[in-house]
Amino acid sequence: MIPYGRQDIRQEDVEAVLEVLQSDFLTQGPQVPRFEQAVAEKVGARHALAVNSATSALHIACLALGLSEGDWLWTSPITFVASANCGLYCGAKVDFVDIDPRTYNLCPQALAAKLEQAERDGRLPKVLVAVHLCGQPCDMQAIHQLAQRYGFKVIEDASHAIGGQYQGEYIGNGRYSDISVFSFHPVKIITTAEGGMALTHDAALAERMTLLRSHGITREPHLMTHAPDGPWYYQQVDLGFNYRMTELQASLGVSQLARLDDYVARRNALADRYDTLLAELPLTTPWQHPDSYSGRHLYVIRLDLERIHKTHRDVFEFLREQGIGVNLHYIPVHMQPYYRQLGFRQGDFPQAEAYYEEAISLPLFPTMSDAQQDEVIAAMRQAVQAST
Repeated sequence: MIPYGRQDIRQEDVEAVLEVLQSDFLTQGPQVPRFEQAVAEKVGARHALAVNSATSALHIACLALGLSEGDWLWTSPITFVASANCGLYCGAKVDFVDIDPRTYNLCPQALAAKLEQAERDGRLPKVLVAVHLCGQPCDMQAIHQLAQRYGFKVIEDASHAIGGQYQGEYIGNGRYSDISVFSFHPVKIITTAEGGMALTHDAALAERMTLLRSHGITREPHLMTHAPDGPWYYQQVDLGFNYRMTELQASLGVSQLARLDDYVARRNALADRYDTLLAELPLTTPWQHPDSYSGRHLYVIRLDLERIHKTHRDVFEFLREQGIGVNLHYIPVHMQPYYRQLGFRQGDFPQAEAYYEEAISLPLFPTMSDAQQDEVIAAMRQAVQAST
């Protein structure tokens, strides 16, 4: 089976982790700050907070921005459920903005129209989570302009996008958002096994997220209610969580980060090759905005079902039977049973639902060989050969 994604672990990664295992610190040592600094410097952010998952990063980002009961969080329906769930964790209500049919990201025009109506209704969002699907950034400049006009905060869910660029700058630099979030899950661009990171230019947001990731506990005198009782002293000044990243994960992250640009370049080369070799088939290859350099976490094609005499499921299952580990990213969040209980219905976001009916994620990972990619393409040709 050729998987849709796969981590690349090399000897230098193993040695980095082994060195930590033989050190004095397995957690709360020097490796996490080293990883944070390295990522912050790479993308151009002032502050970086490593945590145990991107979901945790989204949660503390929402809390740091003051999201709470009675507020609204908006995001894209085509994303992993964590992009929406983070709002519910804070007691907020969640709504969605339909996608752009070319980029599959949250559509700025749909957002502008929804904001106009929400302003009339008194239901403007407090936080917008802009998801960089597949690694391609959203139109962040347009989103930022709307945020300035309507007064909401912006989180970039860049879980797919580390190493990518927008307008010639690394994603995560925070030019057009309050907080950015990366994921280091094994199928992502670089990995720490599990792990995530929140990045910001705002020192106050960084300080609050630092508290929230570790039980709300501080040893910083300026955050305490009175002077420390002694050198052993700490205070819990907020209700936080155990969202810390371990030293082993951080050392793996530092090692992987050295290959980030190479990984993204290889992903783009493979994606370009897919574009060329799939061009004559009855499907749509991913469109790339000229302002972006995608991290290319995923390569999603859309089937032209009017020309293929098979169903979406037929094609998907045929590819799996041929040993091609295709996947589907994602089922629209508003169609999940939990969200249907909140009042969402089929037909609410037609572009997202049309995408779901046609989308398939093909294998794409940096160690994928041209020969493996040729296998995928050959199977894809067979899968749609009954087209007219």
